[in-house]
Amino acid sequence: MSLLVKAREGRDIVKVTPASAGWKYVGFEGYRLKAGEALEIELPADREGCLVVLTGNADVTVGANAWTNLGGRASVFDERSPDAVYAPPGSRYRIDAHDNVELALATAPATGKHAARLIAAAQMKRSVRGQGTNTRYVCDILPQTEPAESLLVVEVVTPAAHSSSYPPHKHDSDNVPVESSLEETYYHRIDPPQGFAFQRVYTDARDLDESMAVGDHDVVMVPRGYHPVVMPHGYRGYYLNVMAGPRREWHFKNDPAHDWLMPR
Repeated sequence: MSLLVKAREGRDIVKVTPASAGWKYVGFEGYRLKAGEALEIELPADREGCLVVLTGNADVTVGANAWTNLGGRASVFDERSPDAVYAPPGSRYRIDAHDNVELALATAPATGKHAARLIAAAQMKRSVRGQGTNTRYVCDILPQTEPAESLLVVEVVTPAAHSSSYPPHKHDSDNVPVESSLEETYYHRIDPPQGFAFQRVYTDARDLDESMAVGDHDVVMVPRGYHPVVMPHGYRGYYLNVMAGPRREWHFKNDPAHDWLMPR
């Protein structure tokens, strides 16, 4: 099975479930709405959700909770954070689009310990990671320091001709604090959209070794192994990462062959 999930035209852009991915934890869905359209999404009774308003402006309702005018970015490449809404298992999202809206829904196992809440753009931490042509720009949407049962959600912008998720690192072994076991999806956007990114997913033993040319709106699944991304000259990259596993902690291990690239 290929780790690359190609985007579709229309409202439903892409969907990854534990069943389709052949794993246990991470679910991901992407949607497009036109101005005036509405969408309802019901979470399973055993999965929490984090709905991210990637672009456009929308109202979001979860049960008795209603939040108006969320989002507002014209592009995921805007230098501002998105708004997001966390919801516990069994919740129903209703999204009403004011203009053209792009949405991402991350899901993972949960029992219902946390109530629905707005994760406002203003509360998200933004940072710069790496140096030189390994510089990228990070926004922590739902990090491990914020309440959730399984989900970790982050977005990253990689400048043209830069690498990202680099040096190659992995988080597929339950060996905290050295490394944690987390499944992961990458939802890619490309600027300009006719471009592509390169992503490789590989293990030390090379029993998994897949290299992909990734288009705009495509998803790459990372069940295990190292997973670097490289952008060609002239094209910026964006990806939304969703991670989940048996522990809600992010600890990673660099590929020893490339660890010399880390600043000392």
